[in-house]
Amino acid sequence: MVLKTYSFLLVILYSIALTTVCLIKIEGFNKVGISFGDKIFHSLSYVVLTFLWYNTFCNKFKFSKSKALWYAIIISIIFGIIIEVLQGALTAYRSADINDVLANSIGVMLTAVVIGIKNKFILK
Repeated sequence: MVLKTYSFLLVILYSIALTTVCLIKIEGFNKVGISFGDKIFHSLSYVVLTFLWYNTFCNKFKFSKSKALWYAIIISIIFGIIIEVLQGALTAYRSADINDVLANSIGVMLTAVVIGIKNKFILK
């Protein structure tokens, strides 16, 4: 299975891609017609990030499911905070936004709840 075999590589590549997208100036894209579309993008991006970190900790580092989930939560939230700080400090075209951190954290927690429920109720 690709996810198990390449989980660490996938999460590193995804993290680099997410960092790049968050720090470069993006022009020419139409704005999403939803007033909170940007926040949905943030949440979904961190759903994926948390899922990838969880799988990396389970498959590559052989952590227990509970420990893997906690590490994935912590790393994903810290990553989101760091990205927001970098946007404010390194770019003139982006700004740090506490609402983005909140949207990122909602995505992290949504993933954590789904994984937690799966781990509790689905036996292998």
